[in-house]
Amino acid sequence: MSRKVPEERYRKTFSYKFRCWLEGTKDPFLGQVEMEPREPFVESEEARERREQDSKALEAKVYDLEHNFEMRIFNRIYRVFCILFCIFLVVMLLAAVSDLPPFGHAENPANNEVAQRYIEKGLEETGAVNIVTGMILDYRAFDTLGESHVLFIATCTVLILLRRDDKKEQEEGQDNDRLYEPKNDVILQTVARVLVPPILLFGIYIILAGHLGPGGGFSGGAVIGAGLILYLNAFGFAKTERFFTAKTYRRMSFCALACYSIAKSYSFYTGANHIESVVPLGTPGAILSGGLILVLNICVGVVVAGTMYTFYVMFRKGGY
Repeated sequence: MSRKVPEERYRKTFSYKFRCWLEGTKDPFLGQVEMEPREPFVESEEARERREQDSKALEAKVYDLEHNFEMRIFNRIYRVFCILFCIFLVVMLLAAVSDLPPFGHAENPANNEVAQRYIEKGLEETGAVNIVTGMILDYRAFDTLGESHVLFIATCTVLILLRRDDKKEQEEGQDNDRLYEPKNDVILQTVARVLVPPILLFGIYIILAGHLGPGGGFSGGAVIGAGLILYLNAFGFAKTERFFTAKTYRRMSFCALACYSIAKSYSFYTGANHIESVVPLGTPGAILSGGLILVLNICVGVVVAGTMYTFYVMFRKGGY
C-alpha cells in the first residue's frame, strides 16, 4: 500500500527529476554548460487569437457531421456494431434459457447427484456435522478462499481511496478524536462495558462451533466486527487503537489468508474425493473434528471481523 511522501523529499528523488526532464519543465543542462538560458515565451495577442480560431475551426470540422466523411462513417459503423452486439447478446441469453431443464424435472441441478452426495457422504468425507460448513470449507473451499481474498482486496482499496496522509489532518483528528463519537455518553459506555465481552465471546463461539451447528467464520466474524464497532462508538479511537490498529488488521489478515491458502492447497492435493487425506477428521460432534475446517473457520472469521471494522473506521474517520 503506497503512501504520500512529503513534497521536499519527493523533489530530491530521481523520479521527480526524470519527470521534470521528460516534460521539459526543467532543463538538466541549465547552468551546467556555457550557454544563455532562453527567455520565457510570451505569446502575442495576434498569435493567441489565431490559435483560438484554428482550434474552433478544427472543432467545428470534427463535429460537423454533414461535411466530415470520416466521422459519419465511424458513427454508422458504431451503430451497426451496437445493434449486432445487442442481437448477439439477446440470442445467447435466449439460447441459454431454452436449454434450462423444466421446472420440477428429476434431472434438475437441485435434484442431481451433487446435493445427494453432500447429504449422504458429507459427514463421512468432511467430518463436519454441519453440512453447510462442510460444503463451504471442504467441497467448495477454493470458492470461499476467493471470497476471503475479495474482502481483503476491497478493504485495501478503501484504505487507498479514503486514507488521509496529511499530517496536519491526522493531528487535528487525533486532537478532536471524540468528534466522531458521542462525547462521554454514560449510557452507551455502560451498555458497551456489559455487552462487548459477551458479543466477542459469542462471536468466537460461533466461529469455533461452525462445523458442529449453525455458524462459521462469516457469521462469527460479523458478530466480532459488530462488537468492535460498538466499543469504538462508546470509547473512541484512542482506546480502541490500544489493541486494534491498521497494522494489526494487515498482519492478522495476511496471516489468516496465508494460512488458509497453504492449508487448503495442501488439502486440495491430498483430500479430494476417493483419495485418503492425511489430516484426521476426528470424531463427528467433537470440537476438534472436521479436519482443517476448524482452522479455516478461524481464518475466515479473522478476515471478516477485520474487514467490517476497517470499513466502518475508514468511512467514519478516513484513517486510523
